[in-house]
Amino acid sequence: MKYLNNITEAIGNTPLVKLNNVTDGIKATVLAKVEYFNPGNSVKDRMAVKMIEDAEKAGVLKPGGTIIEGTSGNTGMGLALAAIGKGYKCIFTLADKQSKEKMDILRAVGAEVIVCPTNVSPDHPDSYYSVAKRLNEEIPNSFYPNQYDNMSNTAAHYETTGPEIWEQTGGKITHWAAGVGTGGTISGTSKYLKEQNPAIKAVGIDTYGSVFKKYKETGEFDEKEIYSYATEGIGEDILPKNVDFDMIDTFVKVTDKDGAVMTRRLAREEGLFVGWSCGSAVYGALEYAREHLTEDDVMVILLPDHGTRYLGKIYNDDWMRQQGYID
Repeated sequence: MKYLNNITEAIGNTPLVKLNNVTDGIKATVLAKVEYFNPGNSVKDRMAVKMIEDAEKAGVLKPGGTIIEGTSGNTGMGLALAAIGKGYKCIFTLADKQSKEKMDILRAVGAEVIVCPTNVSPDHPDSYYSVAKRLNEEIPNSFYPNQYDNMSNTAAHYETTGPEIWEQTGGKITHWAAGVGTGGTISGTSKYLKEQNPAIKAVGIDTYGSVFKKYKETGEFDEKEIYSYATEGIGEDILPKNVDFDMIDTFVKVTDKDGAVMTRRLAREEGLFVGWSCGSAVYGALEYAREHLTEDDVMVILLPDHGTRYLGKIYNDDWMRQQGYID
Protein backbone atom coordinates (compact mmCIF):
# COMPACT_ATOMS: atom_id res chain seq x y z
CA MET A 1 0.00 0.00 0.00
CA LYS A 2 1.14 3.52 -0.77
CA TYR A 3 -0.07 6.27 1.51
CA LEU A 4 1.13 9.23 3.56
CA ASN A 5 1.13 9.05 7.35
CA ASN A 6 -0.22 12.59 7.55
CA ILE A 7 -0.93 15.50 5.21
CA THR A 8 2.37 17.30 5.91
CA GLU A 9 4.24 14.48 4.15
CA ALA A 10 2.72 15.85 0.92
CA ILE A 11 4.75 19.07 1.22
CA GLY A 12 7.33 19.79 -1.47
CA ASN A 13 8.26 18.48 -4.91
CA THR A 14 5.96 21.04 -6.52
CA PRO A 15 5.96 21.30 -10.33
CA LEU A 16 7.91 23.66 -12.55
CA VAL A 17 5.69 24.99 -15.35
CA LYS A 18 6.76 26.94 -18.45
CA LEU A 19 5.07 30.32 -18.96
CA ASN A 20 3.97 30.64 -22.58
CA ASN A 21 1.59 33.56 -23.07
CA VAL A 22 2.51 36.34 -20.62
CA THR A 23 6.15 36.33 -21.74
CA ASP A 24 5.80 38.19 -25.06
CA GLY A 25 9.07 39.78 -26.11
CA ILE A 26 11.19 37.69 -23.77
CA LYS A 27 13.65 35.31 -25.41
CA ALA A 28 14.65 33.43 -22.26
CA THR A 29 12.93 30.31 -20.95
CA VAL A 30 10.70 31.40 -18.06
CA LEU A 31 9.46 28.77 -15.61
CA ALA A 32 7.07 29.03 -12.66
CA LYS A 33 7.57 27.04 -9.45
CA VAL A 34 3.91 26.44 -8.56
CA GLU A 35 3.71 26.21 -4.77
CA TYR A 36 -0.06 25.89 -4.46
CA PHE A 37 0.45 22.15 -4.96
CA ASN A 38 1.52 22.00 -1.31
CA PRO A 39 -1.35 20.72 0.91
CA GLY A 40 -1.90 24.14 2.49
CA ASN A 41 -1.85 25.68 -0.99
CA SER A 42 1.26 27.77 -0.36
CA VAL A 43 5.04 27.81 -0.14
CA LYS A 44 4.74 28.60 3.57
CA ASP A 45 3.95 24.96 4.36
CA ARG A 46 7.65 24.22 3.96
CA MET A 47 8.93 26.54 6.65
CA ALA A 48 5.93 26.17 8.96
CA VAL A 49 6.65 22.47 9.49
CA LYS A 50 10.39 23.16 9.81
CA MET A 51 9.80 25.80 12.53
CA ILE A 52 7.60 23.41 14.51
CA GLU A 53 9.97 20.46 14.20
CA ASP A 54 12.99 22.54 15.18
CA ALA A 55 11.11 23.99 18.17
CA GLU A 56 10.19 20.48 19.31
CA LYS A 57 13.81 19.35 19.06
CA ALA A 58 14.93 22.38 21.07
CA GLY A 59 12.28 21.70 23.74
CA VAL A 60 10.66 25.10 23.15
CA LEU A 61 7.38 23.58 21.97
CA LYS A 62 5.98 21.00 24.36
CA PRO A 63 2.98 18.61 24.14
CA GLY A 64 -0.37 20.33 24.45
CA GLY A 65 1.16 23.71 23.64
CA THR A 66 -0.33 26.68 21.81
CA ILE A 67 1.28 28.06 18.64
CA ILE A 68 0.88 31.84 18.36
CA GLU A 69 1.98 33.62 15.19
CA GLY A 70 1.55 36.87 13.32
CA THR A 71 0.79 35.94 9.71
CA SER A 72 -0.61 37.27 6.47
CA GLY A 73 -2.46 33.96 6.25
CA ASN A 74 -0.37 31.36 4.50
CA THR A 75 2.14 30.65 7.26
CA GLY A 76 -0.80 30.23 9.60
CA MET A 77 -2.28 27.60 7.33
CA GLY A 78 0.96 25.64 7.25
CA LEU A 79 1.32 25.85 11.03
CA ALA A 80 -2.29 24.77 11.51
CA LEU A 81 -1.92 21.69 9.30
CA ALA A 82 1.19 20.62 11.19
CA ALA A 83 -0.45 21.36 14.54
CA ILE A 84 -3.51 19.21 13.85
CA GLY A 85 -1.54 15.97 13.75
CA LYS A 86 0.53 16.93 16.77
CA GLY A 87 -2.29 18.12 19.03
CA TYR A 88 -1.33 21.79 19.33
CA LYS A 89 -3.71 24.73 19.51
CA CYS A 90 -3.20 27.72 17.20
CA ILE A 91 -3.84 31.44 17.61
CA PHE A 92 -3.02 33.71 14.67
CA THR A 93 -2.92 37.49 14.42
CA LEU A 94 -3.60 39.04 11.00
CA ALA A 95 -3.66 42.61 9.71
CA ASP A 96 -7.12 43.74 8.64
CA LYS A 97 -6.00 44.21 5.02
CA GLN A 98 -5.73 40.44 4.60
CA SER A 99 -8.49 38.77 2.62
CA LYS A 100 -11.57 37.37 4.35
CA GLU A 101 -10.86 34.05 2.64
CA LYS A 102 -7.58 33.72 4.51
CA MET A 103 -9.28 34.34 7.83
CA ASP A 104 -12.09 31.88 7.06
CA ILE A 105 -9.64 29.18 5.96
CA LEU A 106 -7.64 29.48 9.19
CA ARG A 107 -10.82 29.19 11.26
CA ALA A 108 -11.86 26.18 9.16
CA VAL A 109 -8.75 24.27 10.28
CA GLY A 110 -9.42 25.06 13.93
CA ALA A 111 -7.33 28.18 14.56
CA GLU A 112 -8.37 31.22 16.54
CA VAL A 113 -7.97 34.37 14.44
CA ILE A 114 -7.39 37.85 15.89
CA VAL A 115 -7.66 40.73 13.40
CA CYS A 116 -5.42 43.76 14.02
CA PRO A 117 -5.21 47.17 12.32
CA THR A 118 -2.92 47.55 9.30
CA ASN A 119 -2.14 51.24 9.56
CA VAL A 120 -0.11 51.21 12.76
CA SER A 121 3.65 50.99 13.28
CA PRO A 122 5.18 47.55 13.95
CA ASP A 123 5.92 48.48 17.58
CA HIS A 124 2.40 49.79 18.22
CA PRO A 125 0.67 47.64 20.87
CA ASP A 126 -2.20 46.89 18.46
CA SER A 127 -0.03 45.75 15.52
CA TYR A 128 -0.27 42.10 14.62
CA TYR A 129 3.39 41.67 15.55
CA SER A 130 2.88 43.16 19.02
CA VAL A 131 -0.35 41.30 19.76
CA ALA A 132 1.27 37.95 18.92
CA LYS A 133 4.23 38.70 21.18
CA ARG A 134 1.96 39.79 24.03
CA LEU A 135 -0.20 36.66 23.79
CA ASN A 136 2.92 34.51 23.84
CA GLU A 137 3.96 36.18 27.10
CA GLU A 138 0.50 35.79 28.64
CA ILE A 139 -0.43 32.23 27.63
CA PRO A 140 1.38 29.39 29.45
CA ASN A 141 3.06 26.68 27.37
CA SER A 142 2.86 28.74 24.19
CA PHE A 143 5.31 29.06 21.31
CA TYR A 144 5.82 32.12 19.11
CA PRO A 145 7.59 30.93 15.92
CA ASN A 146 8.23 34.51 14.69
CA GLN A 147 8.65 33.63 11.03
CA TYR A 148 10.40 36.95 10.39
CA ASP A 149 13.44 36.25 12.58
CA ASN A 150 13.29 32.44 12.98
CA MET A 151 16.13 31.11 10.83
CA SER A 152 14.37 27.76 10.41
CA ASN A 153 12.43 29.69 7.76
CA THR A 154 15.50 30.21 5.59
CA ALA A 155 16.78 26.70 6.38
CA ALA A 156 13.59 25.08 5.08
CA HIS A 157 14.13 26.58 1.62
CA TYR A 158 17.86 25.87 1.63
CA GLU A 159 17.02 22.21 2.33
CA THR A 160 14.03 21.79 -0.02
CA THR A 161 13.12 24.58 -2.46
CA GLY A 162 16.65 25.24 -3.69
CA PRO A 163 17.54 21.60 -4.34
CA GLU A 164 14.21 21.01 -6.11
CA ILE A 165 14.73 23.93 -8.50
CA TRP A 166 18.33 22.91 -9.21
CA GLU A 167 17.28 19.32 -9.97
CA GLN A 168 14.20 20.30 -12.00
CA THR A 169 16.21 22.63 -14.25
CA GLY A 170 19.07 20.19 -14.62
CA GLY A 171 21.35 22.89 -13.24
CA LYS A 172 20.58 25.18 -16.19
CA ILE A 173 18.91 27.92 -14.13
CA THR A 174 20.56 31.34 -14.56
CA HIS A 175 18.07 33.63 -12.78
CA TRP A 176 15.64 33.16 -9.92
CA ALA A 177 12.89 35.52 -8.76
CA ALA A 178 10.55 35.61 -5.77
CA GLY A 179 8.53 38.06 -3.73
CA VAL A 180 10.19 39.14 -0.48
CA GLY A 181 8.22 39.31 2.76
CA THR A 182 9.80 37.42 5.63
CA GLY A 183 12.74 36.76 3.29
CA GLY A 184 13.16 33.08 4.04
CA THR A 185 12.06 31.78 0.64
CA ILE A 186 14.39 33.89 -1.48
CA SER A 187 17.32 33.84 0.97
CA GLY A 188 17.39 30.09 1.60
CA THR A 189 16.76 29.15 -2.02
CA SER A 190 19.33 31.66 -3.29
CA LYS A 191 21.98 30.40 -0.87
CA TYR A 192 21.60 26.86 -2.15
CA LEU A 193 21.50 27.84 -5.83
CA LYS A 194 24.51 30.16 -5.56
CA GLU A 195 26.49 27.38 -3.88
CA GLN A 196 25.86 25.28 -6.98
CA ASN A 197 26.60 28.15 -9.38
CA PRO A 198 27.70 31.56 -8.03
CA ALA A 199 26.72 33.21 -11.34
CA ILE A 200 22.99 32.66 -10.68
CA LYS A 201 21.20 35.98 -10.11
CA ALA A 202 18.45 36.37 -7.50
CA VAL A 203 15.76 38.99 -8.16
CA GLY A 204 13.68 40.08 -5.19
CA ILE A 205 10.20 41.44 -5.87
CA ASP A 206 9.21 44.30 -3.59
CA THR A 207 6.16 46.56 -3.43
CA TYR A 208 5.77 50.32 -3.18
CA GLY A 209 5.40 51.22 0.50
CA SER A 210 8.09 48.72 1.53
CA VAL A 211 11.68 49.39 2.65
CA PHE A 212 13.58 46.54 0.97
CA LYS A 213 14.68 47.98 -2.38
CA LYS A 214 16.10 51.22 -1.03
CA TYR A 215 17.80 49.42 1.86
CA LYS A 216 19.51 47.04 -0.59
CA GLU A 217 20.69 49.91 -2.77
CA THR A 218 21.72 52.43 -0.10
CA GLY A 219 21.97 50.63 3.23
CA GLU A 220 19.50 53.16 4.62
CA PHE A 221 16.31 52.19 6.44
CA ASP A 222 14.16 55.04 5.18
CA GLU A 223 10.89 55.48 7.05
CA LYS A 224 9.75 57.83 4.26
CA GLU A 225 9.51 54.74 2.05
CA ILE A 226 6.87 53.24 4.34
CA TYR A 227 3.21 53.73 3.53
CA SER A 228 0.11 51.59 3.24
CA TYR A 229 -0.23 49.28 0.26
CA ALA A 230 -2.81 46.68 -0.69
CA THR A 231 -0.71 43.76 -1.97
CA GLU A 232 -0.64 40.88 0.51
CA GLY A 233 2.36 38.78 1.49
CA ILE A 234 5.30 40.82 0.18
CA GLY A 235 7.13 43.94 1.33
CA GLU A 236 7.73 45.00 4.92
CA ASP A 237 8.09 48.02 7.18
CA ILE A 238 10.74 46.12 9.17
CA LEU A 239 13.97 44.28 8.29
CA PRO A 240 13.40 40.61 9.14
CA LYS A 241 16.49 38.58 10.01
CA ASN A 242 15.53 36.10 7.29
CA VAL A 243 16.12 38.71 4.57
CA ASP A 244 19.75 38.07 3.61
CA PHE A 245 20.54 41.00 1.33
CA ASP A 246 23.81 39.36 0.29
CA MET A 247 21.77 36.58 -1.30
CA ILE A 248 19.57 38.98 -3.30
CA ASP A 249 21.26 40.66 -6.25
CA THR A 250 18.60 43.25 -7.03
CA PHE A 251 15.05 44.30 -6.18
CA VAL A 252 12.21 45.30 -8.50
CA LYS A 253 9.22 47.20 -7.11
CA VAL A 254 5.73 46.43 -8.43
CA THR A 255 2.56 48.48 -7.92
CA ASP A 256 -0.61 46.99 -6.41
CA LYS A 257 -2.39 47.41 -9.76
CA ASP A 258 0.30 45.80 -11.92
CA GLY A 259 0.47 42.81 -9.57
CA ALA A 260 -3.31 42.43 -9.47
CA VAL A 261 -3.76 42.63 -13.24
CA MET A 262 -0.95 40.12 -13.88
CA THR A 263 -2.51 37.75 -11.35
CA ARG A 264 -5.69 37.65 -13.43
CA ARG A 265 -3.68 37.24 -16.62
CA LEU A 266 -1.95 34.18 -15.18
CA ALA A 267 -5.34 32.57 -14.54
CA ARG A 268 -6.76 33.39 -17.97
CA GLU A 269 -3.68 33.00 -20.14
CA GLU A 270 -1.65 30.31 -18.35
CA GLY A 271 -4.30 28.38 -16.40
CA LEU A 272 -2.50 29.23 -13.16
CA PHE A 273 -5.11 30.22 -10.57
CA VAL A 274 -2.75 31.96 -8.19
CA GLY A 275 -2.66 34.67 -5.52
CA TRP A 276 -1.89 38.38 -5.67
CA SER A 277 1.81 38.26 -4.83
CA CYS A 278 2.25 35.65 -7.57
CA GLY A 279 1.17 38.25 -10.11
CA SER A 280 3.54 40.74 -8.52
CA ALA A 281 6.41 38.25 -8.74
CA VAL A 282 5.74 37.51 -12.41
CA TYR A 283 5.25 41.15 -13.38
CA GLY A 284 8.49 42.24 -11.68
CA ALA A 285 10.50 39.27 -12.92
CA LEU A 286 9.37 39.82 -16.52
CA GLU A 287 10.26 43.53 -16.30
CA TYR A 288 13.76 42.46 -15.27
CA ALA A 289 13.88 39.72 -17.92
CA ARG A 290 13.06 42.09 -20.78
CA GLU A 291 16.06 44.21 -19.93
CA HIS A 292 18.62 41.64 -18.87
CA LEU A 293 17.91 38.12 -20.18
CA THR A 294 18.95 36.45 -23.44
CA GLU A 295 17.70 33.33 -25.21
CA ASP A 296 20.33 31.28 -23.37
CA ASP A 297 18.93 32.16 -19.95
CA VAL A 298 16.55 30.15 -17.77
CA MET A 299 14.56 32.05 -15.16
CA VAL A 300 12.49 30.45 -12.39
CA ILE A 301 9.77 32.52 -10.69
CA LEU A 302 8.24 31.24 -7.46
CA LEU A 303 4.44 31.47 -7.27
CA PRO A 304 3.67 31.26 -3.54
CA ASP A 305 -0.06 30.57 -3.22
CA HIS A 306 -3.51 29.82 -4.65
CA GLY A 307 -6.27 32.06 -6.00
CA THR A 308 -8.88 30.80 -3.53
CA ARG A 309 -7.32 33.19 -0.99
CA TYR A 310 -8.40 36.17 -3.12
CA LEU A 311 -11.86 35.44 -4.51
CA GLY A 312 -13.33 38.55 -2.89
CA LYS A 313 -10.56 40.79 -4.19
CA ILE A 314 -8.48 39.99 -7.26
CA TYR A 315 -11.07 37.71 -8.81
CA ASN A 316 -14.00 39.99 -8.03
CA ASP A 317 -14.69 42.42 -10.91
CA ASP A 318 -16.55 44.90 -8.69
CA TRP A 319 -13.67 45.07 -6.20
CA MET A 320 -11.13 45.47 -8.98
CA ARG A 321 -13.13 48.35 -10.47
CA GLN A 322 -13.46 50.03 -7.07
CA GLN A 323 -9.66 49.99 -6.76
CA GLY A 324 -9.27 51.40 -10.27
CA TYR A 325 -7.38 48.30 -11.43
CA ILE A 326 -9.76 47.55 -14.32
CA ASP A 327 -12.29 49.59 -16.27
